[in-house]
This record gives sequence, C-alpha cells and structure tokens, in this order.
Amino acid sequence: MTHHDLALIGFGGVNRALAEIIHDRGSDLADDLGFTLRVVAITDLRFGSLMQEDGIDLGAVLAMTGDASFAGMPGGDVDPRNDHVIRTTTAGIIVEATYTNPIDGEPAISHVRAALESGKSVTTTNKGPVALASAELNRLAEQHGARFEYEGSVMSGTPVLRLAQQTLKGLRISRIQGILNGTSNFVLGQMESGKSLGDAVAEAQALGYAEADPTADIEGSDVQLKVVILANELLGAEITTADVSRVGISGITASDVIAAAAAGEHWKLLGTITRDESGAVTASVQPLSLAADHPLAGISGATNAIAFTTDLLGTVTMSGPGAGRLETAYALLSDIIAIDAQQASLVGAA
Repeated sequence: MTHHDLALIGFGGVNRALAEIIHDRGSDLADDLGFTLRVVAITDLRFGSLMQEDGIDLGAVLAMTGDASFAGMPGGDVDPRNDHVIRTTTAGIIVEATYTNPIDGEPAISHVRAALESGKSVTTTNKGPVALASAELNRLAEQHGARFEYEGSVMSGTPVLRLAQQTLKGLRISRIQGILNGTSNFVLGQMESGKSLGDAVAEAQALGYAEADPTADIEGSDVQLKVVILANELLGAEITTADVSRVGISGITASDVIAAAAAGEHWKLLGTITRDESGAVTASVQPLSLAADHPLAGISGATNAIAFTTDLLGTVTMSGPGAGRLETAYALLSDIIAIDAQQASLVGAA
C-alpha cells in the first residue's frame, strides 16, 4: 500500500483538524483511499517545531495546551523554523495552513516556494499564494516534479475547482457568479431581521464566522482574491486583484435590506466573472439585490454558493460550506488524494 508522510506548517484550527482526522480515522482512510498517512513534522507559533522521521504521536500533540512546547520532545525546538522544516523534512507533502497576509501572500508564498524548490508537493488553503503567485508556483512545481494543490482556497471543503475542471469539462463557461464569503452572507441575512451592520458583525464574531478584524469580509477583499483564482484557474485569464473592481457591504443599511426583502429580493455580496465572445474576461465584487428566481438568492447563513453559466447545460449551481475547520481540513485531504492519484498515474505510465 502507498504511504505518504506529511509536514504540517501551521497548527491552528485547520491543520489541527487534519491531524485529528488522521489520528481518529487513519485505518478507515487507508481502507477507503488505498494509502496511509503519517505526520513527520509540525510547526506552530506557540509550540515551536517538531520533526520525527518515524512519525509523530498525534494523540500527544493534540493534547498539548497552554504554555506547552515541542522543545522538550525528541526533534523538538522552541522556534517554528518553518523554512528549515520545509526544506529538510523527510515528508513528501507539505500541508501549508499558516495565517497569511492577503495583501502580499506572505508567509505562505515563501513556504510554498521553499517546498516546491525542494521537490515536495504542497497543499494549501491559503488564498494568497494562488491569487498572487500561482503562475510562478505552478511552474516551480512542474520544474521540480512536484504538485501544487489548493482546492480549499475558494470554497473550503466544497470542491468547486475540481467540479469545474473535471465534471464540467467540455462546457464553455461564459459567467461565474458566487457568494464566496460566508461572513458577509450571514451579516446580510441578519440585517434582513432589522439588525444594524455593526450588530450583525458582532453576532458573526460571537459565532466564530468573523475575525476580530472583519474588514476583509465586509469590504470584499476576501472575495476579490477568490475571484482572481476562479478567473485564472477556470477561464484561463491572467488577471490580478487590480483588475477586479471591488465594493463591500459597509454602504448597505438595514433599511436597504429590509426594503428589498419586502419586495421579494435579497442582498448578496457577489463575485462575478464574465467572458465575452472574444474571450475577454472582466471581474468584479459588489453587493447586489437579487430577485427571488436568481439561483443565489435563497442561499442563507454562512453558506457559499457558485453559479456557472454554460453553453450546453445552462446554469449549474453548487453550494456548500465555505468555512469551518473540519470542512477546510477535508479540502486538504482531497488535495492529498489528488497528489496520490497523480503519482500513481506517473508510476503506471512508467
């Protein structure tokens, strides 16, 4: 049976959830997927770094709390040492899930670059490396015989990229429109009941949907990055965030939302990508009031959804969770499955 060693770069909610899945369901996963998984390295801002070639005791690591440190363990260090771990670990797959600045994509871009230069495949949930540097990073992956996978960068565990690239292959997609930020969708939904923007955001924060600083969600920059990814990956565009006009929801009032609801419409923050007959691609992020018969009008709460306008099937709509630690961890697992399938196909071809 095939075996894959992993290095978890960042040990926050998402990579911790992946570790839990491997720890709790490892044998079942092996039966289902045809390969086994073992974590041989972890880095974390709190705990430091840990490298153990024979496999880390995930139960012990998952039980660590508070001021605990990897420093007292064999192969442990008080400092994260991300670059050193990425370049020297025996893991063949780097799982990158650090907190990253959406403006410059760091430190995730540097982490992915270091892994690919070392011939290691990468899965990441970070939007920055994909939106800002995917062309360079995919070239690096090809040059070094590695894979760069990022299904979770758009709709968390909902496999929108693979759906379009594989299941919708052969269709001409003329428009992609989506609710790509669960926080803003939840906030607009709460405003329909009369809550102010501020109160709705506070509730989203209390429920864990919104960060302490919700600017990226409310002002649309999170969606802007996802629009770049969708346009470039699915429509072959070569756009940047500067090419995507952006308006957030901070200018929408509760009265606006209530009035629309009374008329049978619903405000949504939408990312929209259009390809005309000449092949030119335009993209935007803006709040729109949608009629009840729009395929995205009924999407409520923190759910994400995306509608593909195609030549042969008309509009194909997909919805699912756009956030959540377990859901996003599944995206990482789906990338690992894709990496395994690619490696298996290369072995078969040889």
